[in-house]
Amino acid sequence: MKLALLIFAVTFSPAADPRPASEWRGRDALVAAEVQGQDALATDSRTKPVSAPMPKESMNLRAIPFKIVHETCRRTKDKENWELCIMNADGSGQTNLTNTPDVDEMYPHVSPDGTKICFVTDEGRDSKTVRHVYYMNLDGSQRVHVAAHARDPCWSFDSKTIAYLNDEYERFSSREYATSGLTFYHLDNTWRSQHPNSKLEHLYAICWSPDSKWFVAAVEGGMGYSDTIIAFEAFGTKVFDLAKWGVKGCRPDLSIEGARMVWGETDWNLCTADIDLKSPEPKVTNVHDILRCAQKYKVYHVDLSPDGKNIVFSYGPWAGGQQVGGMAEGWNICVGDLEGNWVQITSDGNHNKEPDWVPILQKQ
Repeated sequence: MKLALLIFAVTFSPAADPRPASEWRGRDALVAAEVQGQDALATDSRTKPVSAPMPKESMNLRAIPFKIVHETCRRTKDKENWELCIMNADGSGQTNLTNTPDVDEMYPHVSPDGTKICFVTDEGRDSKTVRHVYYMNLDGSQRVHVAAHARDPCWSFDSKTIAYLNDEYERFSSREYATSGLTFYHLDNTWRSQHPNSKLEHLYAICWSPDSKWFVAAVEGGMGYSDTIIAFEAFGTKVFDLAKWGVKGCRPDLSIEGARMVWGETDWNLCTADIDLKSPEPKVTNVHDILRCAQKYKVYHVDLSPDGKNIVFSYGPWAGGQQVGGMAEGWNICVGDLEGNWVQITSDGNHNKEPDWVPILQKQ
């Protein structure tokens, strides 16, 4: 989840890679809530990981003022396909935003101003499948095509630009890291520019910092790395391996002010830490678990709430595929706090994955 703190203008420099709603109550209220959320993580000793979801009534989910968008594979007009759904933090009020039985929509990310969702679609079948990036209004209207042979989109913190990864090859691959190069798509004039680092490859799950200066991402088998989380300059070529600070795993997410990160360290545990992105070299401290699950299950796709108090994530049987488009029968969406308590908010097991908070406060 990514939420803007400031509106800013950015100049993008080109490079090339040749290979194939509700009420917004203002920044101050969210920043204050984020500080309160940091207090809950003051010491690692307060974290008490729970290996299985607790009874749903054990958490006051109705007090969480943010909705959640996620992908799910379910029957639409007698056809099973991937759709995007929105719901309250307690799992109620679930609404299908896409309703397209002939198109698979996945990997939703809500813009920081809470008005739009970027996502991917897989169109075609088998060897002719092509992954596309789109965006649309929060209610599912006015879909706009961004790019073909593209994946893993995320928003700039002024909600005016989408960054996405380019497919490594034209032939479709379901491998999450089958990427080469990063492109910026600017909504105002529908023009594109390339990231200046032409050596970016095998990245996935990119996340843009709120000051616009950094991306964090997972990388596998590329850029000289085996499997790690990196930080790299948004408009430069410097790259830093966060394993130096004890960050291991994949799928990082940044808090709204960019001072905290969450990620999955293994298939079975989710972690958090403080991150300093204001220095010339990113620094990570206070690395520790949020929760662990039994090893016959998985926890993935963790996202930190806009007020910094809660997380949302995917949970299900170990055999499920965590990659975009991976079938994961029995997986559901869960919400937790930052002290290791968590509950399951969906129960249908319809391949529920990739949850993202909607960064606008709902009327109570």
